[in-house]
Amino acid sequence: MRRLLIFLGVCGVACFESPGADWPRFLGPTGDGKSSETGLIERWPEAGPSRIWERAVGTGYSAPSIRDAQLVLHHRLGNQEIVEAFDARDGKSLWRQGYPSRFIDPFGYNNGPRSSPLLTEDRCYTFGAEGKLLCLERRTGRKLWMRDTAADFRIPPAFFGVGSTPVLAAGRLIVMVGGQPNAGVVAFDPETGKTLWEAVGRDNWEGLPKLGWRGEPPVRWREYAQQASYASPVLAQIHDRLHLLCFMRQGLVSLEPKTGRINFSFWFRSTADESVNAMNPIVQDDKILLSSAYYGIGSVLLQVGEDGRSVTELWRNRVLQIHWSTPILHDGKLYAFSGRDQSDARFRCVDLISGELLWDRDESWRRTFDPPKVFGRGSAIAADGKLFVLGEGGLLGLFRIDARRPNELARFQLPELNYPCWAAPALSDGKLYLRSENRLICLDVSEPDEVKRPEAP
Repeated sequence: MRRLLIFLGVCGVACFESPGADWPRFLGPTGDGKSSETGLIERWPEAGPSRIWERAVGTGYSAPSIRDAQLVLHHRLGNQEIVEAFDARDGKSLWRQGYPSRFIDPFGYNNGPRSSPLLTEDRCYTFGAEGKLLCLERRTGRKLWMRDTAADFRIPPAFFGVGSTPVLAAGRLIVMVGGQPNAGVVAFDPETGKTLWEAVGRDNWEGLPKLGWRGEPPVRWREYAQQASYASPVLAQIHDRLHLLCFMRQGLVSLEPKTGRINFSFWFRSTADESVNAMNPIVQDDKILLSSAYYGIGSVLLQVGEDGRSVTELWRNRVLQIHWSTPILHDGKLYAFSGRDQSDARFRCVDLISGELLWDRDESWRRTFDPPKVFGRGSAIAADGKLFVLGEGGLLGLFRIDARRPNELARFQLPELNYPCWAAPALSDGKLYLRSENRLICLDVSEPDEVKRPEAP
């Protein structure tokens, strides 16, 4: 297998090396839902891709992570959150580590973890639904340290529990904790769990212009304001500066990973208190896309100033209204599921720079009154020139990446997966891993040997 150096920054920013076929964190090796793997299936038979293994698992919306043929899943069984390692090749359990959880989702969704494991050469980091930050020895599952962020920081209760996955940068484990008054983002020592810096909150939001279409007054900070969102931090090199981009509940904040110094803040949220931000920021060169589905807020494209300390709004519209999945950016085009509910779901291709809609598919359940026939609000990952799409009702789709039209190659309704399938797919070594609230499935999506294409020179 080819080796891929996972970029986590320069100038003193810690990097870790992982095989190109690994999927060691949320949204894959580069954190954008894309993989460098090739030699993947072009179509599958009527019965769908070959199943390698499947098994029952606990509840949760956490996507699996894979490194060195070891798959780690964070799920809940009874009154415990479980971090469990499996052999990615056959599904055999290798180790498990559990701790008590009293989290109850206030809206009736399942009570399992929402964040995905972060795997390095020797560590596994997880962030539970009620804010327990855990570090394990990856090969054995031995507990190294734990921080109870709900106890250590002043954190207003989140709507749906903790849903942001940590990242590593500049020798820090960086977590969107959501603490008051200025601990929205916290950096921990990845070796010991010690707090290294805290930032984001009252000091950067107070008095900031909201720039809303109704001419809202500047921000007046509330000491009970929730800061945590369901997006995960994104690292991006813009104008020779490494930015840690955190899409908080109030909007976007850029920080210096080593110190926590704030570069800029941009307010972007619905006026309704019941709103959340959930997609990860999309970055191309000096431009950043944000989107939200709540109460018609839509999307905005920002351009970062050359000094790295300001942003300018290039366009704002409602062509994309992203609920919880993160779009795939390919050759300047966004492939995304738009819509707040199943009743208004769309699969769309949009030009990043202009915001123009290039094509659109109605994936709403109201169209057929039969969830298996549409994707609803799906999740997509990209590899080998294709999109692997999992619909929230368990419909698996394969699309050619094509900005001219929705080029669907194959689809199959997985009978083992039922609504809601809200965890993003994972791809590793020609195997596609999918989960629902109670099942984990491994599918073979590599091309059969007899039809494999020759390697590019």
